[in-house]
Parts: sequence; structure tokens; C-alpha cells
Amino acid sequence: MTVLGQHTLHEIQTQPAAWQEALAVVAQQTEALQRLWATGSYDQIIFTGCGSTYYLSLAGAALVQELTGRAVRAVPGGELVMYPASAYVVQDRTLLITVSRSGETSETLQAVKQFRQNQQGEIITITNYPDRPLARQGDVNLIIPAGQEQSIAQTRSFASMYVAVTALAALLAHRQDLLEAIQRLPEVGQRLLNEYSELAQAWGSNLELDRFYFLGSGPRYGLACETNLKMKEMSLTHSEPFHFLEFRHGPISMAGPGTLVIGLLSAANRNYEAAVLQDAQRLGGQILTLGESDTEVAFESGVPEAVRNVLYLPVLQLLACRRALAKGLNPDLPNNLEAVVRLDLI
Repeated sequence: MTVLGQHTLHEIQTQPAAWQEALAVVAQQTEALQRLWATGSYDQIIFTGCGSTYYLSLAGAALVQELTGRAVRAVPGGELVMYPASAYVVQDRTLLITVSRSGETSETLQAVKQFRQNQQGEIITITNYPDRPLARQGDVNLIIPAGQEQSIAQTRSFASMYVAVTALAALLAHRQDLLEAIQRLPEVGQRLLNEYSELAQAWGSNLELDRFYFLGSGPRYGLACETNLKMKEMSLTHSEPFHFLEFRHGPISMAGPGTLVIGLLSAANRNYEAAVLQDAQRLGGQILTLGESDTEVAFESGVPEAVRNVLYLPVLQLLACRRALAKGLNPDLPNNLEAVVRLDLI
């Protein structure tokens, strides 16, 4: 007997174990990663992925640039294939970081092939499947099997790979303090899932809501994009992501009683971000906040802000899943989607 959402719910609820494995994988590859970084003399770093992993790339690029001070950019895999010269400076020495749950996505594989042919630099791959093509194509391969999924929409896989990127950023920045602090993330993530499952159920089952806006800035913008995508994929609901201050420039006109505006609040710029949410609330929008403290979903993690961003994911993934179930949809099998996009790019 098929139970709607059984795989997605299980994958969301068990993801902290995959986070733990991600940390262990990066730790095992420390020497290889440090050697690559020390000898590469890179002019630029490019993250690439497709769909969810492009949003992961946005979040990862912002974090690596923030911590290392190097120029980092995220580019969709398809854009690297079709327009490499407009995507980045092709003559510069480049570190390419490729992210793919399946390790089989056509655009990502073709981007790696072209990068190798042009001898532009080295490659780090991040994936969940050791037996797939991408897992063999990097100079360093970070493989996290515990993130594998049966569902089409990425939840556990995305979070596991993002934790690996978080650890990679701290490692490249030579921040041993951050590498030690992120060891607490799996425990905190499990606590959040336990404490806020009823909140996710309440918001997810509120079918009076007809639109969702996810606001996040800096390293959190990519995560706002990803949690927005989960709402669309799973529940077929109107949903959009924005940078906090950009939300005032037009989109806020959509705020009203059927709107939930979800704020991924930072500590550094909370005053600016909270003011945007207050404006939306005055227009009748409902508000849900996530952050370290004094929010509806409070992490209380004690982990430094730069490396605790994965904590925004579990409750929002669960909210999207619960909304799908409330609408009678199966989040395990979203409409018109496949787990792997395969195209003829040869």
C-alpha cells in the first residue's frame, strides 16, 4: 500500500545522519583538498549545478567568497555548456566545484567535459552516488551516500551536500574554529525537527494561504530559492524567493491575507530584514521567521552565523511536504518531474 509522502517525510526526518557523514567525508579528504588549494593559484572559483544544486551553488559561492576572500560565482550547468565565455573568464585559472545529487545530470557532465578539454583548472565534485559518472571526474570527489533518496524532490541530499560545502568553505579559509563548531549541526538539526514538526504541520495544512514568499540575503538567498522550489515542486503552490530588501521593490504589492512571507533572518542584518517583514505584515501578510533566536523557529545553536545556515532547511522542507499532503498530493512524485534530467548534449 502506497502512503503519500512516506519517502519524503523519512528523508527529511533522517537528514541529520547524512549531515554527519558529510562532515566525515570532508574530514577524510582534508589533505587532498588542502593540497589542491595550496597549489592551484586560482584566479576564480566557479560553482555549478542544475535545479536544486544550482541554488546550492548560489549559497555555497556566497559562503566561500565570504570566508576566503576569493572571487566566487555560481553558474547553472547549462549556461556553462552554452555560454562559457559570458559565464566566467575562461582564460583565468579556475577551480570548478560541481554539485549533483545523482551524478548523472547531463548539463553538469557536459560542463565538466568541456572544462577538462580546455585545461582550465581543477575540479571538485560533490554527489551522493559513488557509482555514477560525476563521482569519478574530479581531482577530489566528495561522495555522501547517506544523502541518497527515493523521492524526486531533493531534501536530505541537498542538505547533506550543503553541509559538505560549508565544511569545505571553512577548510579552505583555514578556520579550525568553524570546523569544530559545525560538528554540532547534526544534533541541533535533529532537535529542530523534533521541536517544530507541529509548527510545520500547522502552517502546511493552512489551505487559506495561496502564495508563499521566501526571503533571504547573502548566503541565505540560495537557500530561500531552494525552499521556494520545494514548495513549488511538492505542493504546486505559487511561491517565489527574493532578497530581503528587493521584496519592497514591487513584490510586496502581492502581500495580503492569503500570503505567508517566510524570513530567513540573519543576526548581522536583522534590523533591515525585520523591517521588511513588518511592512509585509502591515499590508495583511502573515509572517514566519527563522533564525538563531527570538524567532518562530529559533535555532539556539551556538554555532557561528556563517556556518549554521543548513538549519534553515529542515522545518521549511517539512512545511512544504505537509502542504502537499494537505492538498492530497504525493510529494514523493511531483508532477511532471524526474529524478535525473538527461539530455542529448553531444
